[in-house]
Amino acid sequence: MLFIVYSNSIIDALESFVPTSSLPALTPAPSTCSLETFVLHYGDVYEHSPWVAEAAWKKGLTDTHNSPDALAELMGLMLQQAEPDLQIAVIQAHPDLAGKAAMAGELTQDSTKEQAGAGLDQCTPDEFARFEYLNAAYKEKFGFPFVIAVKGLDRHAILAAFEERLNNGLAEERETAIEQIIRIARFRLRARVEQQ
Repeated sequence: MLFIVYSNSIIDALESFVPTSSLPALTPAPSTCSLETFVLHYGDVYEHSPWVAEAAWKKGLTDTHNSPDALAELMGLMLQQAEPDLQIAVIQAHPDLAGKAAMAGELTQDSTKEQAGAGLDQCTPDEFARFEYLNAAYKEKFGFPFVIAVKGLDRHAILAAFEERLNNGLAEERETAIEQIIRIARFRLRARVEQQ
């Protein structure tokens, strides 16, 4: 069986074919929200990290940011410009893939849907054991959990990416984790308008 793991640049190019102008605006419109309302509705886009939404609101929201992709871009910029300790905290807020929290039903609603969408809730015992081993090895090497935007991937592709990324250095993996978290946030914001 052959698994293809696409690089971030290829995935970004494919995602650019989604006509963002055809996406409806977010509701409530971010540009009309008070800080409290904005954080209430968008503070969960970054896993257990409402400070990202707060920073985006304080940067200033315009009508442009009522679009899921424009808001995702601004929030991603807030994460990229954050202090390293805040970035690490956001990475560490992510659950293990097919891990104990998932098995115990302790994931956020978004993470539960995302992991189920990739079939991680249907792993064989051998696959669960492989995820458990890789989660532990990755955390031991890098000090934070493996993060990947699972949308569009199945568990086999995720395992292949997991094994490949274990060969990376710390700086590269930290950068990759941040890129993946930003991608996850964009998918989450797009999903909100698709559900409206």
